[in-house]
Amino acid sequence: MEETSREAVATAVQRVAGMLQRSDQLDKVEQYRRREARKKASVEARLKAAIQSQLDGVRTGLTQLHSALLDVKDIQGSLADVSKDWRQSINTIENLKDVKDAVVQHSQLASAVENLKNIFSVPEIVTETRELIEQAELLQAHRKLMELECSRDDLMYEQYRMDSKNTSDMNLISNYFEDVQGLSDELAKQLWMVLQRSMVTVRRDPTMLVSVVRIIEREEKIDRRMVDRKKQTGFIPPGRPKRWKDKMFEVLEGTVSTRIEGTQSVTREADKMWLVRLLEITRKYVLDDLIVVKNLMVQCFPPHYNTFNSLYHNAVSIRVTELASEDLEANEIVSLLTWVLNTYKSVEMMGHPELRSECDINQLEPLLPQHVVDDLLSKYVKTFTSNITGWLRKALETDKKDWQKETEPEADQDGYYQTTLPAIVFQMCVFVCRYREEAMAYKEEHLRDRQLPQCYVQYMIAIINNCQTFKESINSLKRKYSQSSEPTDSDAAIERTLNEVAKEGCQFLLDEVFLDLEHHLNELLTRKWLTGSHAVDTICVTVEDYFNDFNKIKKPFNQEMTSEALRRVVVEYIKAVMQKRITFKNADERREGAERMIKEADQFKFLFRKLAGEDTDRLCGAIAAIAEVFKLTDPTLLFLEVTTLVSKYPDIREEHIQALLAVRGDASREMRQMIIGTLSENKVSYSGVTQPIFKDITVPTITMTTMTTMTSMATAKLLK
Repeated sequence: MEETSREAVATAVQRVAGMLQRSDQLDKVEQYRRREARKKASVEARLKAAIQSQLDGVRTGLTQLHSALLDVKDIQGSLADVSKDWRQSINTIENLKDVKDAVVQHSQLASAVENLKNIFSVPEIVTETRELIEQAELLQAHRKLMELECSRDDLMYEQYRMDSKNTSDMNLISNYFEDVQGLSDELAKQLWMVLQRSMVTVRRDPTMLVSVVRIIEREEKIDRRMVDRKKQTGFIPPGRPKRWKDKMFEVLEGTVSTRIEGTQSVTREADKMWLVRLLEITRKYVLDDLIVVKNLMVQCFPPHYNTFNSLYHNAVSIRVTELASEDLEANEIVSLLTWVLNTYKSVEMMGHPELRSECDINQLEPLLPQHVVDDLLSKYVKTFTSNITGWLRKALETDKKDWQKETEPEADQDGYYQTTLPAIVFQMCVFVCRYREEAMAYKEEHLRDRQLPQCYVQYMIAIINNCQTFKESINSLKRKYSQSSEPTDSDAAIERTLNEVAKEGCQFLLDEVFLDLEHHLNELLTRKWLTGSHAVDTICVTVEDYFNDFNKIKKPFNQEMTSEALRRVVVEYIKAVMQKRITFKNADERREGAERMIKEADQFKFLFRKLAGEDTDRLCGAIAAIAEVFKLTDPTLLFLEVTTLVSKYPDIREEHIQALLAVRGDASREMRQMIIGTLSENKVSYSGVTQPIFKDITVPTITMTTMTTMTSMATAKLLK
């Protein structure tokens, strides 16, 4: 304490010495003294407050400790009383064993009384339940069955609680209710029968299928309750758990497998196309069934039962695996792999529009394991190589026999001797070119009578798709078995020829469309069109109808075909303008015609966006841009409008501008010459980057004969 005082004094001396270092600071001594006095008073006040707070806390703590001590004493007294009472009651508890046994017996008797009515009426309820099962009243039958099972299970449980080792009483109860298990089995057979015919039942009587599912759900809940009780008591009734839900899926899986396995109606010996027919029937059955499942079946099952897609997928996988294990020929391997790798996930099957909401094809496992696919490909290559080798050997043997003939060999057109061997071998090399020639001949045959063949469009689509399949197969085999990844000249030539065949096929189909549209295209930009015509409506409906079939064309040709169809429609429309079928007489006709053109351009935009989902603004915009030239009311601004048109479509030529001005009908000769002359001097360069529109559109010229005829008609009209 003394040391602390000395330190405080020393510190104070240092502070005073610091304050009074100069003589002028002596005048402020009194001021310093008052300031220090205020600080001291403030510090003392804080100290007093802190000490008082500490004292209050100590006082409160002592009070609480005293209260806790009193509570502890009370608890000690209570515990002593409880201990005394417990010691006195031990003998009493031992004397209550008889009461406990009486309570258990009372519980059993209460259960017996509660089930007494059912116990006495068991034979009657069994008979009623069996009749209900026979009458297919499944819900009512199951309700009766649950009553019987509940009575039996309660009695057996009470007996188990009283004496779990008394098997004689348990057997007595079990024997009395022995018909219950038989009823359960009979009901189960009815349920499985309904599930086996679920595809028929859901169409005729969906409530029956719903009843089956409700019964199975009830049994699942009872199973869970019985299993939980077993964990607590060790008792479970006979026949539990039934696991009817698992059995239901087994039945459904067996039904699907049987349906798919039953699609084979012929064998290889009876029909060489047996596998193609089998796969097509399987595709149709699976697709039809899954559409029924999606539209009808899912409404009869809870959402968490969504396993039908996997059931069919697994069944199909098992079936095609069995087919792959058979001794397939080369063409059969191609058919099977094409179906597995292409058809299965296409829009013709699992990718069908009606199944997209229920089936994600990207989540489906492969139908065949990769090693099975590899084995099939390897077998195909070996078989194909063996066939080619055998075919060449046979051709060579035939040629060798010719060598033994006593007649001279045939000569070619130049007189040189030769045999048929080069021609036979060359036939295989020129197959693609021959395929192209046959496709062309098929089209020419159709043009001679457009009613024949009846499925011309569908088979032309198949020819186009065949070209794509050929390309994919060649590339697949090359990737699999070729030592070099670089394309050879022959590869490029074959692919180029196949592309040409496919594109020509697309062109043939578009020609077919535009043959049907020819009459309606000729009606465009005529007086009839101006006064009210449905030509463009008919054109759009016809194109959309054809493209419903063209959806079966594989990529990329379907997209290219849609783009080409749009280009041809726009070009034909602009050709109608350039043919000057109409000359507008006044501003009202120009306005009406321009508005009609803009409306029809929008129709084309809507149609082809719907078909392809691509940008159609540039092509359809050409029609709207020409309409703006016609719509202009001030002829003095005509040059600016034409200049805008030329800047948007730089492939437009002078004769096109002259035809537009002629159709407009109010441009004087001087204005036409001025516009053409100015555009010629400031010609916009055409880079060729954008797709040309006007390049292939020719403007008909007036021949001398036509001019003479028109002059004669005009003279006759004037004379008249």
